[in-house]
Amino acid sequence: MQFLDEDIYEAVQNYLPKVSEYVKSHGGDIQLLGVKDGTVYITLSGACGGCSMSLMTTKMVVQKKLRELIHPTLVVINVDGSPENQMPEDAYTGSVNEQEEENHKQKHSIIKNLKHIVGL
Repeated sequence: MQFLDEDIYEAVQNYLPKVSEYVKSHGGDIQLLGVKDGTVYITLSGACGGCSMSLMTTKMVVQKKLRELIHPTLVVINVDGSPENQMPEDAYTGSVNEQEEENHKQKHSIIKNLKHIVGL
């Protein structure tokens, strides 16, 4: 696969709400954890978190849909605590960019509040 982990992460993040419709209809949710070499690491939560069908949901719903939307060789792994489904420590997690964005939002909110207090 010729894409950067960061690009795949962003694409999955954008499509995740559409992909998670099925999971949400069953009382579950999907969280994107990271991407490494074309493998997407997710975790299923809610009713789907401990479900015996979580492997089928991961492969037949989530992976299938992401392959249609992003790339046909994408692999999706549900990080469920088992040794074979662990996310590599060096996977791209997007946390640096997300943290910077959160810091920016907090600063903007503080400035907005100060302007309101001062009457600007």
